[in-house]
Amino acid sequence: MANSKSPWSGQTLTAQGLGLTDDKTGAVVLPTYAATTYLRDADNQYRSGHVYSRDDNPTYKPVERLLAELDQGQDALLFGSGMAAAVAVFQALKPGDHVIAPKVMYWSLRNWLLGFAKEWGLDIELVDCTNVEAVEAAIRPGETRLVWLETPANPMWTLSDVAAIATLCKRNDVLLAVDSTCATPVLSKPLTLGADIVMHSATKYLNGHSDVIAGALICAGDSPFWQRIRSIRRGGGAVLSPQDANQLLRGMRTLYIRVRQSCETAMLLATTLNNHPLVSKVHYPGLTSAADHELAKQQMPGGFGGMLSIQVAGGEHSAIKTAAHTRLWKRATSLGGVESLIEHRASIEGENTPVPLDLLRLSTGIEDAQELLNDLQQALEKAHDV
Repeated sequence: MANSKSPWSGQTLTAQGLGLTDDKTGAVVLPTYAATTYLRDADNQYRSGHVYSRDDNPTYKPVERLLAELDQGQDALLFGSGMAAAVAVFQALKPGDHVIAPKVMYWSLRNWLLGFAKEWGLDIELVDCTNVEAVEAAIRPGETRLVWLETPANPMWTLSDVAAIATLCKRNDVLLAVDSTCATPVLSKPLTLGADIVMHSATKYLNGHSDVIAGALICAGDSPFWQRIRSIRRGGGAVLSPQDANQLLRGMRTLYIRVRQSCETAMLLATTLNNHPLVSKVHYPGLTSAADHELAKQQMPGGFGGMLSIQVAGGEHSAIKTAAHTRLWKRATSLGGVESLIEHRASIEGENTPVPLDLLRLSTGIEDAQELLNDLQQALEKAHDV
């Protein structure tokens, strides 16, 4: 599935679903192919190239083509979840391979790496990947097989320098994979910065409506490693249902307007709450005071994202009370949907979390920005009995 380098912008491609229509009926929305198996001709050949839907399904193709276009990659694969997509990359490695991953990253994947991946035989080393020198020092020539980055990193929203680390990886013959879930192709394109693979939890911004669990991998170019990942998806059955694939394509049609609205709201919240007496710290790369703001301007030319976190004055109890007093914000996990979510991350992650106990993670949706801000401000005041 080579990237066709469409003359149209990503916004136009997503809004029109690549401009594809159903040739047989003229329908402007593509059909869902729910079939699990496919006919052979009289000569025993498969007429369509499809055999069994655990291998592939026609419903996947438009979504995978669109993802490859948006991230400027050569090929894409859909998975049954973001975790399934991420895990497939690590399963394509071999026992004994050395892997570098961030100290602060998506909690479920961090737990999987430190549990199952280590038990399976991968040598997992967690590093401060916001520090290029630390990554360079951790690379073991001839042993390190993969560097995994997450940028911006959940839930502190710090950035890793993808271009600089890609240079290190290429120099040492190391693969570079980037979880770009929270940036989306709207804001950043890691493959153009030198990454080999980009991962999205499509459950989040790509679908954007909190009603599909999906994941995706996009590669810069074909390779034996990429084909190994494809085989793992097929053999492990980590496939997306055709219905969810079509619904994901529907969700992606509004990707650009949703992400841009979310970015605008996040910036308003960050700049206002950064000066709020009941907020001790705001984590958002769009703030000029952020340590990685200059990198964010270069690496995220489309915007600084719709995710931010705040540390609430008064500690953990005040943070939990603030979330409890919100009226518009939904107290729920996940992120990237049209509805705004608030979550006390330390409660979710447990006693071994590296996340500050007073931190609230905010996923901004597409509601009225001022109303969301007002709701947070009144919740902060009630939590502190102001």
